[in-house]
Amino acid sequence: MRMFILFFLLGIFTVSSQKIYSSDYKSQSDVNIFVVDYKSQADLLVYKVDYKSQAKGNSGLWFFTNNKSEADVKVFFVDYKSQADLKIFFVDYKSQAGWNKKGQKHLLY
Repeated sequence: MRMFILFFLLGIFTVSSQKIYSSDYKSQSDVNIFVVDYKSQADLLVYKVDYKSQAKGNSGLWFFTNNKSEADVKVFFVDYKSQADLKIFFVDYKSQAGWNKKGQKHLLY
């Protein structure tokens, strides 16, 4: 029974969906994002999904919400790479999404 509880709790803390709210102000964000021009420059390759049920895990599948209260993470898109906590590149296909640099993965938990 203890093992079941341990695995259950580990699952809760390690699985994170990616419902994203794009805030208007840097002070309201959890993570500052810069969109790079090339895949190779990105920490994370992001694919925008159409339904929030598709945004599972921390794998670059993002669903943008209109309400701050529904979001798992609030982001602000900065103008300069030097201001960013995380650099992303938007990909055209779901299969391309994922982490290039896993060292930044903790930012979206």
